[in-house]
Amino acid sequence: MNSVVIAVLLMLALSLARVNVVISLLASAVVGGLLGGLDLAATLAAFNGGLGGGAGVALSYALLGAFAMAIASSGLPHALADGLARAVQRGGGGRSVKWAIFGALLLLAISSQNLLPIHIAFIPLLVPPLLFTLGQLRVDRRLLACIITFGLITPYMFLPVGFGEIFLKQILLGSIAKAGLDANDVDVMHAMAIPALGMALGLAIACFSYRKPRDYNLARLARAEHEDARYTPRTLLVASIAVVVTFITQLWADSMLLGALAGFTVCVAGGALRWRDADGVFMEGMKMMAGIGLIMIAASGFAEVLKATGDVARLVAASVDVIGDSKGLAVFLMLLVGLVVTLGIGSSFSTVPILATLYVPLSLQLGLSPTAIVCLIGTAGALGDAGSPVSDSTLGPTAGLNVDGQHDHMWDTVVPTFLHYNLPLLAAGWVAVMAL
Repeated sequence: MNSVVIAVLLMLALSLARVNVVISLLASAVVGGLLGGLDLAATLAAFNGGLGGGAGVALSYALLGAFAMAIASSGLPHALADGLARAVQRGGGGRSVKWAIFGALLLLAISSQNLLPIHIAFIPLLVPPLLFTLGQLRVDRRLLACIITFGLITPYMFLPVGFGEIFLKQILLGSIAKAGLDANDVDVMHAMAIPALGMALGLAIACFSYRKPRDYNLARLARAEHEDARYTPRTLLVASIAVVVTFITQLWADSMLLGALAGFTVCVAGGALRWRDADGVFMEGMKMMAGIGLIMIAASGFAEVLKATGDVARLVAASVDVIGDSKGLAVFLMLLVGLVVTLGIGSSFSTVPILATLYVPLSLQLGLSPTAIVCLIGTAGALGDAGSPVSDSTLGPTAGLNVDGQHDHMWDTVVPTFLHYNLPLLAAGWVAVMAL
């Protein structure tokens, strides 16, 4: 069997068996490298060579965690939770508040990709303060993970604005052009409309799947969220300014790292966080996000090993051998290969250039139209972003939902998003390519 398939499946199996994701990535990279024809030294060299690719994002996550902890210490989350609790009491029930929070999270996630392209920076800042009220309403956090993940993925694969402009125009159309097909005249929104509807269907199914109440330990959440933190109008004002400064700095400098650092500085300088507590809060916040940072670093090394084996191309060639004259089977297998590759690499943006080189000649041979080719490669790249243990589209939601240790990354984020998004997207992508 192809080494890429074995490595990805092994990584998923170990992670689902609750082996630490970093260990799963390292073990799977070694197995994949050896099966792909690399010796141990070459495998480790490729893994080490790829580590730097995730270091910048990992450091940004760590600083963002420190800033999130500073915000928690300021009392702003506590004040927000108190306000939501009063809203629930005034309304005589939490149904309207619950759906208002769902809608707000969805809009925040969507706007983080297009309107205010801050990506996942909003999650550890704005999601934890909502958890206490949602816990009182007995909301299943798996639904929250699905809502956020939908908002992180669907906009960039459908709307050519913000990160969508980068994915659809610069990466997708650019990679297809480099592979020998000029598709600049293709309407990308038309090409990706049906796959986007598949994602929307997945979200609707998730709202049904996780509609039943689920109980969480609220006392444990209160301790994790600094519910005992005292706040004053001044600390709340400074913390609010710090959040705004963080987002503005990130947009201006295009750097999550500088944004988090600016926000933390405002918290300390403005008195929302006492100077003598700053170092302890900073280290506590960095430790909170350290695990996610290490996963991202290890994922970059794992992806580099998969590329070094050259077995992605061999996987496509093996798929071609079983296609025969069936266009439908060819499209399905190409989408399936995209799912496997993205599950391992964890980034649609990195998968598309790899697949475009291989898929464009094959698609032209099959007689697919330029619009269908754009849809095929775009969908194949997006498949696996949801449901990958090493994707920031799953790591980000876990970072916000697991502040109290009651939300498992694999079983509460990865598996739910995989089932509710990849299966509808695979079906919708196949229908779209065959129809276009």
